[in-house]
Amino acid sequence: MSSPAWQFEYSVECNASRLFAWKYWTNVANWNDPPATFELSGPFQAGAELTTTLPDQTWHSVIEHVEPEQEAVIEMQLVDAVLSFHWKFEEITGNRSRIVQQLRLTGPNANTYLDKVAVFEQSVPQGMTRLARLIEQAN
Repeated sequence: MSSPAWQFEYSVECNASRLFAWKYWTNVANWNDPPATFELSGPFQAGAELTTTLPDQTWHSVIEHVEPEQEAVIEMQLVDAVLSFHWKFEEITGNRSRIVQQLRLTGPNANTYLDKVAVFEQSVPQGMTRLARLIEQAN
């Protein structure tokens, strides 16, 4: 595997167990990020297709790997590049957890997407902080 053209990692802590946070996150109905909408082709498992729809574009991804209750990798195939989202759910204590998201852009054409993926360096921290608060409210 070649080294990524770009990568970014962010984590948040949350007042909920790892299991509760995982169950909340893997229910795509909880993915609230207007104006984007999300649709999963079936259960949250490897091979399921994820469609993200925005007013002016639609993105297609695939859940490539799932380690139940611990981690998942979602990959978006681009033209000669892949943008991957690796989520990890870690137990800190019985009622506190850490959620980590690692993003990577790889592939021979990855450099052409650098300007587009840089936006994640601002949006991921905001989105993950919001996710942690929503999990805590639902707990």
